[in-house]
Amino acid sequence: MPDAIIGWDLGGAHLKAARLGPGSHVERVVQLPCALWRGLAELHAALDDALTEVGTAELHAVTMTGEMVDLFPDRPQGVRTLVAEMSVRFGAGHLRIFGSDGAFCSADQAVASPLRVASANWLAAAAAVAALEPDALFVDVGSTTTDLIPIHGGRVRAHGRDDAARLVSGELVYQGVVRTPVMAMAESVPFDGAVVPLMSEWFAAAADVYRLTGQLPEGADQHATADGGDKSVAASARRLARMIGRDAESAELERWRALAHWLAGVQGQRLRAAAERLLLDEPMPSHAPVVAAGVGRFMAVELARTLGRAVVEFGALLRTREDQRGRVTDCAPAAAVAWLAAREVEALSPAAAVGRPRER
Repeated sequence: MPDAIIGWDLGGAHLKAARLGPGSHVERVVQLPCALWRGLAELHAALDDALTEVGTAELHAVTMTGEMVDLFPDRPQGVRTLVAEMSVRFGAGHLRIFGSDGAFCSADQAVASPLRVASANWLAAAAAVAALEPDALFVDVGSTTTDLIPIHGGRVRAHGRDDAARLVSGELVYQGVVRTPVMAMAESVPFDGAVVPLMSEWFAAAADVYRLTGQLPEGADQHATADGGDKSVAASARRLARMIGRDAESAELERWRALAHWLAGVQGQRLRAAAERLLLDEPMPSHAPVVAAGVGRFMAVELARTLGRAVVEFGALLRTREDQRGRVTDCAPAAAVAWLAAREVEALSPAAAVGRPRER
């Protein structure tokens, strides 16, 4: 076994890294802003900062969604570029790339078959859950998207394997709690006794909504706001007011909070509808919990309540330093891909001991 393994989740807006030490113990997790659409310099800077936070390792397990940003002409070129960047940084021989077939491949194999590894981070997290919680609905509510993955009998029961198929199946819902534009959360809203259409303009984002409801986790909003302004409650109210053609001063703050709660409820209903559709196609035992992950896991907790199911946080499934458990839950694919790589090493080296992450 290597002394350490770092799991990397190369996203289009964030870079996430999780370092596993001896016994597959998660020692450190970090999420950093990485506006990859602006250029590879963003990735280089984020990698530098991440390594400062988590340290070095002999083996690096990689998953990604960043190949989709419009820096690249298509997804295959995005994959090839990201794999090349990681190979230059760490050496191709020290990389294992996770694929949508649920297996790792080498850097050369990923470059040869780029769509095999494109946007497979959801499966890394779901595969780890399946190994540790054999019956569950995995719900990862992130800054931009939500994954809803049924797991039954220790197997991932997803109907889609790429983003296009997962959008159709409802296993990928393009709604998150930070970066989603408010205009994508609803078409119109109730306000001042009228139904008001939302402006089709990026005046406000979901982070403003959840800042007003008081549910946005500290540190979750890592990018600039729509207007480049500050991240105070008052500024969020100002941005939300613009969505309906108003200034914040036209109503009391509690009115803007009420509007935010209404929008949050609409987003919650969308996730519940997707979950109920999945559970119709793939019925789950009544004891199967919702495994919650992502910076928006408070929505997964609420979803579990409405479904009448228990909740298990992803960070509770792995051996983790107590002060890192929340970050593991926030960055589930990065921690999962590192843990899966440790299992692969164990399988190839039976003498190596990888401890069971959690006693049942």
